[in-house]
Amino acid sequence: MANNATYITVTGNLTRDPEGAFTASGVFRARISIAVTPRRFDKQAGEWTDGETTFWDATAWRALGEHVAESLNKGDRVIATGTVTTHRWQDEATGEPRSRVVLDLEDIGPSLAWATTNVAKATRTNGRSSGARSAPAGDAWAVNGPTADNDVPF
Repeated sequence: MANNATYITVTGNLTRDPEGAFTASGVFRARISIAVTPRRFDKQAGEWTDGETTFWDATAWRALGEHVAESLNKGDRVIATGTVTTHRWQDEATGEPRSRVVLDLEDIGPSLAWATTNVAKATRTNGRSSGARSAPAGDAWAVNGPTADNDVPF
């Protein structure tokens, strides 16, 4: 992450299923859209009110992108962190400058305030993620969880 990058965390709902594909150079990319609607309690009215919804286009790369494509669906409540990036280009038809703000994801997961989940450890084979599948043979953490012999060192 660059020193001048804007790093944010958003909590919201996916507006569509993740769109995953490999780029021409063979890197996996998943694109999602997150709707973020602030909610506040109005003391005078005695009720919750929704603010204006903001829609964030977000991109997850490589193993994170694969996990997003395999794990998340439209409507899922997520917590996402990443850097805000502005993409700029010239419109081919009009020659006008165009721009779009995107959240380049560093991490994302379901909001446990709205759902429950069973975490499955992802494995890596030949530098590529195999997604949320079986853990490597002999992985005591995946099979038994922490024990006295392999307890967390903190």
